[in-house]
Amino acid sequence: MAEKIFNVGILGTGWIADKMATTLAGMTTARAYAVASRTTEKAQKFAATFSMPKAYGSYEELADDSEVDLIYVATPHSHHYANAKMCLLKGKPVLCEKAFTVNAMQAEELIKISHERNVFLAEAIWTRYQPMRQMIADEINSGVIGKPQMLTANLCYPNIALERMYKPELAGGALLDLGVYVLNFADMFFGDDIRKVSSHCIKYHTGVDIQESITLEYNDGRIAVLWSSQLAKSDRQGVISGTDGFIIVENVNNPQSYTVYNQDYKPIKTIKCPPQITGYEYQVDCCINAINAGKIEPDEMPHADILRMMRKMDALRQEWGVRLCDE
Repeated sequence: MAEKIFNVGILGTGWIADKMATTLAGMTTARAYAVASRTTEKAQKFAATFSMPKAYGSYEELADDSEVDLIYVATPHSHHYANAKMCLLKGKPVLCEKAFTVNAMQAEELIKISHERNVFLAEAIWTRYQPMRQMIADEINSGVIGKPQMLTANLCYPNIALERMYKPELAGGALLDLGVYVLNFADMFFGDDIRKVSSHCIKYHTGVDIQESITLEYNDGRIAVLWSSQLAKSDRQGVISGTDGFIIVENVNNPQSYTVYNQDYKPIKTIKCPPQITGYEYQVDCCINAINAGKIEPDEMPHADILRMMRKMDALRQEWGVRLCDE
């Protein structure tokens, strides 16, 4: 018997919804089945663009469709909690874009519902699901760069002009949009045995954070230095430095390659990422595999990791005095 093709419903019609629909069009395990917007006209236009069978003028209609197997929440950060909660309460598996919610309290509530109702719930932090994550980890663990001692990562795009990026009521700011990636990069490769966090941020006139640097000091003496900005472009590199060499990762937002350097600063190998549709396909397949296995969370980004990252970002924003939405 052929395996079931998952019908994915897309909640929202912004640019990130476009990217998911493009991804699904190239997949064999899932398809873009339905889309929902706040207006029927927007939904119908999106559905026509991506040849989707169903278009709904409300999010509730999408969640009520019995043919939908997984809902991808692609709305702004400020709406993730309400949108994901509605889907979960209707028994629909959810893949919710990063940042998962505005704060840890909202994340805890969603995860509680997921467990109480035995409904699948995942965060769409795509770098956690991509094969490059394990490939880089294996390289570090091979000992080729000796003992890892320092990690740096940056992600900067001049996108402050976008409404959702500068408005506190839309949960804007660099941390939830960009900083989340560098924090996850450090978490994936250096873990979370942290004894001290130091940080500094620059605020926009609306009160959101627009640039920040974060230093994580680990109990074994390792250090991770991270920075993100909505004002500048950067090389988006991640660097893991060890006693015998270092690894440079090209684009922490979607690793395209990594290069290993020896003690003499000479490159000894470069590994390219496997062929991609967009890179989003891996998170969809991981969700499908988990749901088929009867799980309510993916192994690649379990609920405990979601909460840990949200609490870390809460603590940073509290230190900076950055308040979003109705906090």
